[in-house]
Amino acid sequence: MKAVKEIKKTKIDELPNFDMARYLNSDKAITEYLNQVLEEGDDALLAEALGDIARAKGMAQIAQTTGITREALYKALRPNAKPRFDTINKVIGALGIKLVAQRI
Repeated sequence: MKAVKEIKKTKIDELPNFDMARYLNSDKAITEYLNQVLEEGDDALLAEALGDIARAKGMAQIAQTTGITREALYKALRPNAKPRFDTINKVIGALGIKLVAQRI
């Protein structure tokens, strides 16, 4: 039984990490992804999603456009981060995204 557990652990350890940014290769994919995340209503998930999109578009470019360092963007847009609204607003603008309010 111990050998089976070791084999399973090894196989799981060998799996590559999933990177959503690799799949955000079109404006349509980015829009659909962001809309799904916004429907969840999870602030931390939104920050992470914006980080995925920024990496897909090029973090250096987003940093230059926002005036925020790459390091600060990586920190603000990591999983479970709580970035300030002005950071989110700058990133959204740099990504060419417009958020629209809709009555629920």
